[in-house]
Amino acid sequence: MRLLHSVFTRLLLLCALVGGGAVAGAGAANAAVPDVWGFAYVDTSSGVPNLSYQAGSWTSGAVTVSPGVPGEYYVRFPNIGIPTGGIAHVTAISQTAEWCQIEKWGQSGPDEIVVVRCYRFGGGPAKALFSLVFASSSGALSSASQAFGYVYWDGSSIASDYNSSLGANAVFPGSTGVWTVWLPGLGSSVAAGDIQVTAVDSTQPARCKVGAWSWAPSGQKIQVLCHDATVNPLDTGWTLTYQRERAITGAFAPPKLFAYTFDNVPANPGPYAPVPPQINFNYPGAVNTVQSAGLGLRLVTFPKVGALPNNVQVTAYGPGPEFCNLLTLWTTAGSDVYVRDVACYKATTRVNEASFVTYTSVY
Repeated sequence: MRLLHSVFTRLLLLCALVGGGAVAGAGAANAAVPDVWGFAYVDTSSGVPNLSYQAGSWTSGAVTVSPGVPGEYYVRFPNIGIPTGGIAHVTAISQTAEWCQIEKWGQSGPDEIVVVRCYRFGGGPAKALFSLVFASSSGALSSASQAFGYVYWDGSSIASDYNSSLGANAVFPGSTGVWTVWLPGLGSSVAAGDIQVTAVDSTQPARCKVGAWSWAPSGQKIQVLCHDATVNPLDTGWTLTYQRERAITGAFAPPKLFAYTFDNVPANPGPYAPVPPQINFNYPGAVNTVQSAGLGLRLVTFPKVGALPNNVQVTAYGPGPEFCNLLTLWTTAGSDVYVRDVACYKATTRVNEASFVTYTSVY
């Protein structure tokens, strides 16, 4: 059971953020950042997915996939198994209104197995392709500009978390399908960084997104919203990662080729560079751009970071049940990466929706 921190000043801060109960996670141990990591583009239900789009902290082996029930996939990351903890995110790659969620993850011998389940709107199983990332971190970061943190909420408590300032993350349950996450010590004076959120549920279809986001020098305050197979709010598990000048895996230098952006004006035909610049980060220093590719379709260009293997994750942002996926596999052309496209939906209709998009290579 996680300890509920009761230091008076901290309680005042937490109560000022959200009324009601809160659950807090313990600070991280002192070790390297990250401990283990891996990513893969899964384009098969059985065997070895595309080797050009998988990488990790393992020294040998390859990612493999085994099928479960329709729409269910067991993804095995070799030689990075950990007894407990870590975080996972998944993004569906589909031409229609489909999403993927995490069912569970855990160690199997030397490996880590992440179970993914994909659905179409309404709740039927989907045979979607998907992009997956798993990572575990511990220890503090010494950089003032960089920050990294994550939370795995298992439906009732924080089951796994990390904070690069060694602060204690907290989750405040609200009404059905609504939570507020507080990441202390990862603060900024302006909007900065990227957020990814994924539903975790082994019993029912679930989608999760970022509902709202605010920041202060003391920390990041993020609202998580989750819905069922249609548009109803749903209490479920979820994972959340906040990254600032770090890759989605928590790593840095390498990779020296990574980027993220927050498409916060989705009706802007573009191409435009989201502002402030701190939400539109590119490690070599190039400027990412976003532009319309049609209603509900957004072409994201990440210049000067292109290198295989690489990975892309997407999370929708906004107060409603809208969600986003990737229309097709991203393209790596020379030194540039084209995400063609981020596709967002309200039910089965494409709509313009704000979204967070993060990219990392292995280099």
